[in-house]
Amino acid sequence: MPTRTFGPVTRTILALYAGGSGDHNPIHIDSDFAHSAGQSDVFAHGMLSMAYLAQYISGFASAGGLRSWSVRFIAVTPVNATLTCSAHVIGWDESCGEATLALTVRRTDDGKRTVIGEAVIAP
Repeated sequence: MPTRTFGPVTRTILALYAGGSGDHNPIHIDSDFAHSAGQSDVFAHGMLSMAYLAQYISGFASAGGLRSWSVRFIAVTPVNATLTCSAHVIGWDESCGEATLALTVRRTDDGKRTVIGEAVIAP
């Protein structure tokens, strides 16, 4: 599957996401708080990370074609990261009356793996 790049994830994007989602955890928007928590800077919300991957997956699925997906966060997404999403087909199924593709999905931030998972779509 072709890759897709998003970003960079700026402080403005983090603030807008916090306002839109209601998730105002200071670890995502307050540099002083992030430093006091032992982080080098703020980092993206987990659900924002998933949203970028969902936007990527929706490019391959029909309208409403996402049947299932799961992800695992393996690293934080730092502020100003450029995100690259990729997927690989691992299976094809027609047993439920519709054709579906099983995918492994991955997101890297500036080359570092941050999110991995699986998705089932109706293409």
